[in-house]
Amino acid sequence: MERKEPQASQEEYNRYVTRYTDVPAIELAPGSDAQIVSAERMTLSFVSAKPDAVVPVHRHEHEQMVIVIDGSIDFVIEGKHYHVDKGDVIVLPSNTEHGAYFTERAQVIDAFSPTRSDFVARMEEVKKSRKS
Repeated sequence: MERKEPQASQEEYNRYVTRYTDVPAIELAPGSDAQIVSAERMTLSFVSAKPDAVVPVHRHEHEQMVIVIDGSIDFVIEGKHYHVDKGDVIVLPSNTEHGAYFTERAQVIDAFSPTRSDFVARMEEVKKSRKS
């Protein structure tokens, strides 16, 4: 396929493209860090968790999808145990009680809607502290 479109300028590129590995990580829970990329109506969280990390049971207004990229996780959803592996996707409606136990190193992508302003604020704090 022949490309007919002009090359995007660096400014245009920066408006649409983020390399998540360049984003500073925030701690979600001990042993569990995330890099956050957010837009007007949704947030992505790229999570790396160490063995024995625990995300305490909680709930939030945001819909959430959890995509297991690597490893396996013991999830708790509404008081029930779910073992999930690489390739599984968990769909959590708004205000669903959930948490996680990591028995091995794992990577997940969390998608939230609406935007997780709390995560964005924590990421901005990390960025400011690095500039100081």
